[in-house]
Amino acid sequence: MAAVHAAAYRLDRPWSEAEFAGLTASPHVMAFGDARAILLTRIIADEAEVLTIATHPDHRRKGLARALLERFHAAARARGATRAFLEVAADNTPALTLYLGAGYAQVGQRRAYYDRAAGPAADALVLERSLI
Repeated sequence: MAAVHAAAYRLDRPWSEAEFAGLTASPHVMAFGDARAILLTRIIADEAEVLTIATHPDHRRKGLARALLERFHAAARARGATRAFLEVAADNTPALTLYLGAGYAQVGQRRAYYDRAAGPAADALVLERSLI
């Protein structure tokens, strides 16, 4: 997971193997994907959260992220979740296109949430969708 994340987030700070290991140790966290694309999620009670999603640059535009989201939504419903949410950088147009196309809608905004080494911080958009 860390290798895919590092390839996908070259310009931002990718998550380390230790961070992935720490998160996946939780019984609430589910991982989906393979060496092409990964999705890490957390499901607690009736809420499901996308922690991170990444597609290796060599495998983008093939529907892998959309397929992972669909698998996540089905697994979350099976575990009793009724809604899913996530945060995404307001300047991440490809991710926004993916999420809006998957039925997510903006429900909040966090100003200057994502630090950018090469420029001003980006806002985080909080998106949510129903799973029922």
